Amino acid sequence: MTRKNILSLLTFLLLLLYSCTPEYNSVEYQKELGVKLADSMATKETVNLFYNLKQISGETTIFGHQHTTKYGIGWCGDTLRSDVKDVTGHFPGMYGWDFDHLFNMIETGRYDNTKDFVVDAYNRGGVNTFAWHFRNPVTGRTFYDTTIAVKHIIPGGSHHNFYKMKLEAIAHFSKNLFGKNGELIPVIFRPYHEFDGSWFWWGKNHCTEDEFKTLWQFTVNYLRDTLNVTNFLYAFSTDRKFNSSAELLTRYPGDEYVDILALDDYWDFTPQGDGLEAVARKLGIIDSLCKVKNKLAAFSETGMEKIPDTTWWTEKLAPLVSADSLNITYVMVWRNVHKGHFYAPYKGHPSSGNFIRFMEDDKISFEHELPELYNRILIPAQLAINE
Repeated sequence: MTRKNILSLLTFLLLLLYSCTPEYNSVEYQKELGVKLADSMATKETVNLFYNLKQISGETTIFGHQHTTKYGIGWCGDTLRSDVKDVTGHFPGMYGWDFDHLFNMIETGRYDNTKDFVVDAYNRGGVNTFAWHFRNPVTGRTFYDTTIAVKHIIPGGSHHNFYKMKLEAIAHFSKNLFGKNGELIPVIFRPYHEFDGSWFWWGKNHCTEDEFKTLWQFTVNYLRDTLNVTNFLYAFSTDRKFNSSAELLTRYPGDEYVDILALDDYWDFTPQGDGLEAVARKLGIIDSLCKVKNKLAAFSETGMEKIPDTTWWTEKLAPLVSADSLNITYVMVWRNVHKGHFYAPYKGHPSSGNFIRFMEDDKISFEHELPELYNRILIPAQLAINE
């Protein structure tokens, strides 16, 4: 057989092999795994992430830190650095970001390297989540400006087209997040968090229940169905201002618009708060709802500013998130900006030793302990976290 014929035969066999490979069908794949995401067209990596997180959630809770590789106490932009890593030798498993960086970059023209940090985290096996501290779309001022805005950005509102432009920018950014093999990187999108408080313009005193639900539903519909964003899991993140599942669900947009139910709670760790029992009770309400609705439960924001309690990690946080009765997928503390505003210990901080013991807890996972979350499906025999 001539060289030309051999090449022709190899080409034919490759084409045959390619034609026999079943085309990925997200609907059927989700059905096969027994899950139903808000996005029926979600990428395989996104479906795998949800499914695998669900499988390990009874075994371990992933620890996360906001902006952990972007800056820390006394440094900014150092390659492969994190205050968490400085203390423990390892990165957190969850990386928190904010889409506000995107609009700062667009408006100032200054390059922002958040995308690079997202890609690096994913390629190491970590999980990325984005909040959105969206500046008031009516006034252009801070997200703490509570001038009425929600009714103006939902369909029929005076600023609806402006809002669509914002979502288009988020879609463009997110559809250009690629892993080392060219695959889209899954992202947990957590918009309009702490909606049961009233400190943000989307809070309960500044829009009706129906307006909030409409805002959420339009946001998901536009990203998912119009802009074809297929790498999002959607997280519905409340603050602590509820005492029952019925109260929590008053602004819930529907199961078809949510993948993760989550709690933000800082206040109950302070002397003025209601204490650990209150946190446990609220996490329990969320976890119970998730078990019924087949969603993921998370502790999406928490922490003690400046960590005055040096045993907080093992005596307060670990017992809450690793309780045998709860399946808390991840817990994330807020960012480290300077010595007056930080939530994870930096090297030399008095709580550093306790934080290391927290990391060593069998039911807490940092990045190096995570199983593969994107490229394979976990089965019960594989649920042990990698050493």
